[in-house]
Amino acid sequence: MKVLLFNLVLGLLVASEGEAQTDNSQLTGRWKSHYMAADNIEKITEGGPFHAFMRYMEEDEEKGTIVFHFYAKEDGECTRSYTTGTKEEDAYYFDYAGHTEFRVVRLENNSLLADVINVDEHDKETQLVQLFGIGDEVGPKCKEAFYNTVREKGIPEENILNFIDHDDCPEE
Repeated sequence: MKVLLFNLVLGLLVASEGEAQTDNSQLTGRWKSHYMAADNIEKITEGGPFHAFMRYMEEDEEKGTIVFHFYAKEDGECTRSYTTGTKEEDAYYFDYAGHTEFRVVRLENNSLLADVINVDEHDKETQLVQLFGIGDEVGPKCKEAFYNTVREKGIPEENILNFIDHDDCPEE
């Protein structure tokens, strides 16, 4: 009987571990860039506008805004930066590197998966998928969802960059 009860409790814990949460109030806090993919690889390689190492997100639900604190890296140098976006329905909109739409796809305890569309000053549209984590690890279900989203967007897997293993910018 104890074995059956143990298996039931263990099964419930495993089943609830990776359930996605949609409460965007969990966006405020420390986040790190883990993986990024883009159909235009130049946007996420060093010197590109999205070659950024996230540090903190600060959402103000009353004002309908969010602020991203991050480091951009160019020529091996980390430059501290931030950008503010406004919320409209289920996305955040930024005037960053042109016009950028940031949409939360999946939010778990320690992982955040985002779908991003950027239209630059030359009207060139770029599809990006970003995976952030609270620490140095992200949940396996969110990581799997990242790869699935990359495939759904038609982004080649060779356009996936690992940011977490190359993040040498200050912690803040």
